[in-house]
Amino acid sequence: MADKHHGGCLCGAVRYEVTGDFDAFFLCHCKHCQKDTGSAHAANLFSTKATLSWIDGHDHIQSYTVPGTRHQKAFCKTCGAAVPYTQMDGKLLVVPAGSLETPISIRPNAHIMMASKASWDDGLDEIVRLEGMPK
Repeated sequence: MADKHHGGCLCGAVRYEVTGDFDAFFLCHCKHCQKDTGSAHAANLFSTKATLSWIDGHDHIQSYTVPGTRHQKAFCKTCGAAVPYTQMDGKLLVVPAGSLETPISIRPNAHIMMASKASWDDGLDEIVRLEGMPK
């Protein structure tokens, strides 16, 4: 039986289900991913076999492709949270890992595009870790 994963956006307007396995999990440090996440990297799962089904809110999704590139981001028009999309004429499913609400067994395969990583993205495993908000 194929794995099923559920997820959605921050406001809950967009809900989806992915049926099948993920082929790869990459943490991308390119400048485009830094801009569209506001962070050091994007965390995306990729599959050529899994299928995406929209449960709710498909009409709330907006998509943007950086002109002259394959860099795409799909997001909820209400809250701006990243949601899944397909590329290569529907042959490749891209799922933002943070949009999933069910656990996954796959671990990231690699940090990619390290040549363009953020200057502050070094030694992050050495800084203080807090269980909640700072006091």
